[in-house]
Amino acid sequence: MKLADQIVAQLQQAGVRRIYGIVGDSLNPVVDAVRRTGGAAHGGIDWIHVRHEEGAAMAAAADAQLTGELAVCAGSCGPGNLHLINGLYDAQRTGAPVLAIASHIPSAQIGQSFFQETHPDRLFNECSVYSELISTTDQSPRVVRSAIQKATTLHGVSVVTLPGDVADLEATAETPQWKPVMGASVVPDTDCLVELAGVLNKADNVALFVGDGVRDAHDAVIGLADVLGAPIGHSLRGKDAIQFDNPFDVGMTGLLGYGAAAEGMEDADVMVMLGTDFPYDQFLPDTLTIQVDRDASVLGRRTQVDYPVHGDTLATVQGLLPLLKRKRSRSFLKKTLKRHDRIMNHAVGAYTRNAKRLSPIHPEYVASVLDEVAAQDAVFTADTGMTNVWQARYIRPLGTRRIIGSFKHGTMANALPHAIGAQFAYPDRQVISMSGDGGLSMLLGELVTAATYRLPLTVVLFNNSTLGMVKLEQLVDGLPDYGVDVPDTDYSQVAAAMGFQSRRVVKAKEVEPALREALAHQGPSLVEVITDPNALSMPPQISSDQVFGFATAISKVVMNGGAGEAVSMARSNLRNINALR
Repeated sequence: MKLADQIVAQLQQAGVRRIYGIVGDSLNPVVDAVRRTGGAAHGGIDWIHVRHEEGAAMAAAADAQLTGELAVCAGSCGPGNLHLINGLYDAQRTGAPVLAIASHIPSAQIGQSFFQETHPDRLFNECSVYSELISTTDQSPRVVRSAIQKATTLHGVSVVTLPGDVADLEATAETPQWKPVMGASVVPDTDCLVELAGVLNKADNVALFVGDGVRDAHDAVIGLADVLGAPIGHSLRGKDAIQFDNPFDVGMTGLLGYGAAAEGMEDADVMVMLGTDFPYDQFLPDTLTIQVDRDASVLGRRTQVDYPVHGDTLATVQGLLPLLKRKRSRSFLKKTLKRHDRIMNHAVGAYTRNAKRLSPIHPEYVASVLDEVAAQDAVFTADTGMTNVWQARYIRPLGTRRIIGSFKHGTMANALPHAIGAQFAYPDRQVISMSGDGGLSMLLGELVTAATYRLPLTVVLFNNSTLGMVKLEQLVDGLPDYGVDVPDTDYSQVAAAMGFQSRRVVKAKEVEPALREALAHQGPSLVEVITDPNALSMPPQISSDQVFGFATAISKVVMNGGAGEAVSMARSNLRNINALR
């Protein structure tokens, strides 16, 4: 067999059913090998033809993130595989097991500044757990096996660089049989657990702050909170893993946050961080801290940690629970839950109250309606920026839904390609891309991918004709907004031209029927909602510096002749600011 056939056979053994990519000359041997497998319907592999390699890597990242299985993307030599890099950074930082095939120029030309020459084996080092060049047919099977094993066991990206001429050679080494590595739990030793129990038993007020690392430990963490009388705050990724069926939930901290999570942690004697590498140290309190994570390298890198614990969340909590004494006093928990209820009903809730009469449409209202009409097991993908805020505050995970985004890499344009990968992974589930106009326009071509395969995904486009998060950042820094607005574009017509069922919504009363119609459509659909460009997210805690910066920026806008904009912004957000008091 050709070496390309051997590589594809190894991927099949590892359970790969799809490769996302764009064909190209140096990649042709691999693409032809995929063709000869007969496609997934006949036990082979499907080639998913996207419109941009970044979209391929993003789709693979979503596929792997949602299924936990190896996903594959590919790019041709030079510019082709170079386009993969942003999506691979997203996959690597998210911990998604992705293998990228980066085809290369003819092997005899490497190092000679040949046409389209780059060095993929060097370029992808920072965004991968494994990156290697295949230079001989004898070497190839072991490199591919290592790439698969590294991606699946280290939960990250592997990159195989493959010159096109080498891929077209006859295979010379036997194909190793693929056997997945059997799992194991990381359990802290008994002395460690006894010491932690002593700290927690002595503390009056304990707060839990959790992340995506509690995904397989939901019930155990709820049990821990019950014993300790502890409120549970979460990171953005942690929302999907812990918020549902959780009577101890007090929301999320950070700039996108809501609820009483920030204040709850500030008031605690001990904060317990479980499965989170939350990056924003300014939102973490200066209090005695226990941190538990299966990746020992992240312990203590965000805040001062008094008790760094190397262990899986589930194993650690299960070992800890028998050593703990149930807290008799629930006053701290009750106080924090009461505060959370007040904030949710008077702040976050205020964003959607009586919104049917507001014009222009408030994006918070759109998100809240979407939450109500979406399926109980829907998969949501969210663009980075203001759309991500609305997802975080209004979309409920329910324990049956999934919510993903570029939460650790923060790239624009992720929602649509993520939705494409999600829909291929789960063809029978409702997949909803919550896109911003800035993100959608950046990878607009992926609408063609969705139309080509008649994917039944729904794009809900929040079109405010501005980069809302950047606008907010400028205002908080005391700067007038500049360079963030774009001319109004009718994306519904663009989508319709590509084969989407589409609708443009300009009145709040039209939001619900438009969403229901789109979600019921058996094919790609897009609902473009024209939203208020001045609706900005207010974090749960506003510092005096932020208030001063915002006020300074507004005064600059007025002095520069933008009084109308300043008044409009005040009207759009005054109810939100009042609700936070």
